[in-house]
Amino acid sequence: MIFKNTDEIYDSTNSIKKKNGGIELINASDFRDNYLDKLLFNAIFNDNKAVKAEARWLIRSVAGSCGMRLASIQGLYEAMGRGEVKGFAVPAINIRGMTYVVARAIFRAALKNSVAAFIFEIAKSEMGYTDQSPSEYAVAVIAAAIKEGYSAPLFIQGDHFQLKAEGYAQDPEKEISGLKKLIESAINAGFYNIYIDASTLVDLSKPTVS
Repeated sequence: MIFKNTDEIYDSTNSIKKKNGGIELINASDFRDNYLDKLLFNAIFNDNKAVKAEARWLIRSVAGSCGMRLASIQGLYEAMGRGEVKGFAVPAINIRGMTYVVARAIFRAALKNSVAAFIFEIAKSEMGYTDQSPSEYAVAVIAAAIKEGYSAPLFIQGDHFQLKAEGYAQDPEKEISGLKKLIESAINAGFYNIYIDASTLVDLSKPTVS
């Protein structure tokens, strides 16, 4: 179902309603079972930018009411460094296609095995060849968490946000500015950890490290 305008988003369900500039979740199970997939389809495939943006905002807004919250994994890493928690690794999973479907499978496995320390991530290069913006990637993962009833902290990370050596050589400020814009869009989308990769700027023609 493709919504023609933003009003249709709210007219097509009784599970939510606008309230005081936000969203009131009236029926969580109805939203999850009968409406979420339609909403996500529009959040990704609708050609109307206003509808697409509204659908993405709505999914993120409802997530909190479903018990899910976006978070940074930094605190866990620091606790591991202090030796306060140990005995497990934290997998970082890059989904390059069918993000919603794959993320749902990951959440089901996590719930089955009582696991909560894992990261969804996507690299700058992967965003390019899979045509997934930070906003699209995040909303698909968030929707998957809602669909599967996952309520632990959700970790989304920007992987290998690289600087291009050629672009940096020609105009360093422009290259850095472009990376900053990507980082800003990722944070706004719900990426609470960013891996900045400047290894691409290393000049391997030099005879020594120094």
